Amino acid sequence: MLGSLVEKELTTPEQYPLTLNALVLACNQKSNRDPVLDLDESTVSAAVTTSKTKGLVRFVHPSHGRSVLRYAHIMGDALDLSERQLALLAVLVLRGPQTLGELRARTDRMTTFEDLNDLERELVRMNGLDPPIVERLSRRPGQKEERFAHLLGDGTGSYETAPAVGNERRPTGGDQRRGGISTDLERQLDELRADIAQLKGELSDLRRRLGD
Repeated sequence: MLGSLVEKELTTPEQYPLTLNALVLACNQKSNRDPVLDLDESTVSAAVTTSKTKGLVRFVHPSHGRSVLRYAHIMGDALDLSERQLALLAVLVLRGPQTLGELRARTDRMTTFEDLNDLERELVRMNGLDPPIVERLSRRPGQKEERFAHLLGDGTGSYETAPAVGNERRPTGGDQRRGGISTDLERQLDELRADIAQLKGELSDLRRRLGD
């Protein structure tokens, strides 16, 4: 979900912030996703609410002719990341571990890197944060290039999120991730919070229209 918000802000700013429906479509799109997901509105809404409590998302209430609640990330401020670093993080969240070459090609619509060394320097800076938000992985057997992976949602920092939509990977072998998996009670609470936020937005819109 967070990766989708960053991606849409950088690639289609005229459509950003996103409505819940637009965010669901972004999370479930077939291109630029690995794995491709099929999430419903309640799941995405719960993830948005959880991320808001972590200080990574804000609700944008209706104004200037808009009639529905919209959502925007605030990861740049929360994690002190530049636009280039946000682009790298978004692609890692949406498509999993990748090589430098893959990252440069897949961030091309969002930002610009002079060369692979320039890109790697940004990853090194992100790895040097406290706590780090990316890590360098070991080479796979038969591969020459190292890969990089994000660390959002692994429990190492205060910005632990709900399952990182677009990059839900089950632990396999030595490459394990601890997802931000909620208990059933926590999930139900998140859904209730999201419903309340949606109702507040609709009530605000109704009051605005009645006042016109």
